[in-house]
Amino acid sequence: MSLADLSSTLWRVREMLDLLLFKLEEEQLVLAAGKTRWLPHATREVEMVLEQIRRAEVLRAAQVDEVAAELGLPPAPSLSALADAAGGPWAELFTQHRTAFLTLTAEITALAEANRELLTVGSRAVHEALMNVTGSVATYGRSGETVTAGRSSRLVNEAM
Repeated sequence: MSLADLSSTLWRVREMLDLLLFKLEEEQLVLAAGKTRWLPHATREVEMVLEQIRRAEVLRAAQVDEVAAELGLPPAPSLSALADAAGGPWAELFTQHRTAFLTLTAEITALAEANRELLTVGSRAVHEALMNVTGSVATYGRSGETVTAGRSSRLVNEAM
């Protein structure tokens, strides 16, 4: 396994992470626009990209182990360790890959969290709307049975 092959795989993983970021942003736009009709499609696309990333990660891990053995490193070294051991132009390239992965991971994490928050807010809004319209909402209990959640008591601070 060559350093060039590993670098090519790292580029592909970066492209897939970039695509994941795009798909998460699409999902966020669907959520923010309230177009719930398209939410299953957007979510399915995110899941498809995640599956592609999982497959690429298996290949990347195998290639990293092979390159590590060639460089005299223990299995599963970090990109920093590979950069240090590779030297020359490879060190700079692996350092750039590492920086890009850290940046993409932070952006993906933040966007996924924002999407989760939008989903939670939307779910609460639907729940409250159903409570206002019907007076109760059917949910599921601990053992999976359907239970009705009625209006709950509310404490009102009259001093306000």
